[in-house]
Amino acid sequence: MNSYLIKNATIVSDNQTFIGDVLIEDELIKEVSENIEASSDTTIIQANKKLLIPGLIDDQVHFREPGLTHKANIATESKAAVAGGITTFFEMPNTVPQATTQELLEEKFQVAAKTSYANYSFMFGGTNDNLEELLKTDPKNVAGIKLFLGSSTGNMLVDNEAILEKIFSSTDLIISVHCEDEATIRKNTAHYKSIYGDDIPIELHPVIRSEEACYISSSKAIALAKKTGARLHVFHLSTAKETELFRNDIPLEEKRITAEVCTHHLWFSDEDYQKKGTHIKWNPAVKTAKDRAGLWKALLDDRIDVLATDHAPHTLEEKSNKYTSAPSGGPLVQHAILALLDNVKEGVIPIEKLVEKACHNPAKLFQIEKRGFIKEGYFADLVLVDLDKPQQVSKENILYKCEWSPFEGHTFSSTVTHTFVNGTLVYNQGVFNNDIKGKRVTFNR
Repeated sequence: MNSYLIKNATIVSDNQTFIGDVLIEDELIKEVSENIEASSDTTIIQANKKLLIPGLIDDQVHFREPGLTHKANIATESKAAVAGGITTFFEMPNTVPQATTQELLEEKFQVAAKTSYANYSFMFGGTNDNLEELLKTDPKNVAGIKLFLGSSTGNMLVDNEAILEKIFSSTDLIISVHCEDEATIRKNTAHYKSIYGDDIPIELHPVIRSEEACYISSSKAIALAKKTGARLHVFHLSTAKETELFRNDIPLEEKRITAEVCTHHLWFSDEDYQKKGTHIKWNPAVKTAKDRAGLWKALLDDRIDVLATDHAPHTLEEKSNKYTSAPSGGPLVQHAILALLDNVKEGVIPIEKLVEKACHNPAKLFQIEKRGFIKEGYFADLVLVDLDKPQQVSKENILYKCEWSPFEGHTFSSTVTHTFVNGTLVYNQGVFNNDIKGKRVTFNR
């Protein structure tokens, strides 16, 4: 039997913080209390009041497998995720080939079963012409449906309004959406190309992929969800204006329309483009400091429900192209929790609220079985953090296959020291257990 006892930890779960012990037996949390006695074959970890939180559940990543594995793969990125305290991820369908048939979706699950350090699920990709295939998606063991309503993604743009309404009307699964209005973006791009050609200044990225483009698309999707009764989840809000579309007067469990914000939209602003260039080129774009403040406000007052990363690596060579050819996206899973814990230290967000948004709420929203909390009978997905051990991000300690980070050179105030996945210590002070693989996530639906 696999048995660990974490002693004297500062435990955060269920909006409470307390000093206690956690006993792990096999895959599960056996007991959470004070002064737990261990048997002789139990491995004891003295936490010395370090922070112990549930493993983060990242509801939006791009791990690039199959077909784009020169950028990343499930093994490399899940390893980086575990080092960053993320123990469960949902990966997006815009790979090559795209996960737009049940057969192709299942092939991704098979790869993850052999190579993923973290627990995993995948989203099925909706298109203009695969409704019949979409409706075969099993709600018990697939995270949900992903629709791209802005062309981040090759030919996965769903722009047929009749088809879109059919999808919204036909499935009970959570429909997660990327919202940017394609017509607005094309018009803005054409305007600036006429002035600059392909070498558009990166500072114009949030002007091209503008507040207007985001708001038009988000408000349309929400209106359609209200009309059809669909269960809608809006990914990566990037504007203060969009937050006005969401409500906080009912519990999360009763919401039919929910929202997510990503670390980079809470950390960077358009003031950072001059220094960071295309390394912070994301879709939707990082926008103004006022937008960033509005996103924080909505996260804290519960109009935004979930924190995630939208981890989307590209090679440095790809990122070095001129504006129109440099792809959008960047790697984040290894450092997102460290960035957020800096915000905790600065008093921006209480640690209980951070754990609610990054651990509890994704589990509730997607109805994940037995994950996201430090509770007896739950899977032992746990993260121990030393809040007083600074860590500088450098080429030497970056684990992403792409070998760069938008945080490079920054020193965070905290360090993840231990990560448990399904009761096994997978990451221990920089050393990985390479034999352990994550599990396919299941859902209470």
